[in-house]
Amino acid sequence: MNKAFPPPLHLVVTLAWLCVAGYMIFLYAPQELTMGEVQRIFYIHVASAWTALLAYFLIFLGSVGYLWKRSSFADDFAHAAGEVGFVFCTCVLVTGPLWAKPVWGIWWTWDARLTLTFVLWLLFVAYLMLRSYVINPGRAGVLAAVVGIIGFVDVPIDYMAIRWWRTQHPQPVIAGGEGSGLDPRMWVTLLVTWGALLCLFSYLLRQHVRLAGLRREIAHLRRSLGSSLGG
Repeated sequence: MNKAFPPPLHLVVTLAWLCVAGYMIFLYAPQELTMGEVQRIFYIHVASAWTALLAYFLIFLGSVGYLWKRSSFADDFAHAAGEVGFVFCTCVLVTGPLWAKPVWGIWWTWDARLTLTFVLWLLFVAYLMLRSYVINPGRAGVLAAVVGIIGFVDVPIDYMAIRWWRTQHPQPVIAGGEGSGLDPRMWVTLLVTWGALLCLFSYLLRQHVRLAGLRREIAHLRRSLGSSLGG
């Protein structure tokens, strides 16, 4: 992949796509009738939420791979997904209150969807803290993988929350039944924005995986050098 789509080209494509998404959010998409201009946060908020859920799914896959095969790449992949996913999940929790204040009149309410997203954010934090504070790398990988697998239960529940329980959110605008849906231009804007964030996510993910591999190589060289000097 590095030869077919090198990181510099990936970065250029990502920046261009983000510029297109910004244009569509603020200039192409029509203004929502009831919420007005503040509704434009929706595109970043929803696209970031979908990306955060995808990130935790990748943590789950990497964690299963690590526990099954003890693959260092699977471990690095899960770790990278956790680091990048944490950023997108934080973006969801920041844009949510910014949207809620003008619409609901309060910054935060313990709505089922918001609460479950906050739980997901705490799972990201717990996953990364295990990585940072457990000294033994092998033990840290195993404990983090267990958290990654068990915590994945929150992902489908979070996604389905506004379908299963009465919440502050209106009915889902996507696959929400009769009366739901978006203006075609809003749909296109949302999909373009999500594509831009996915491009950014994949760029950051591959860079984190690459850095993790370099850290492993450096640690291996240090151990080899230490053994040579000790011998």
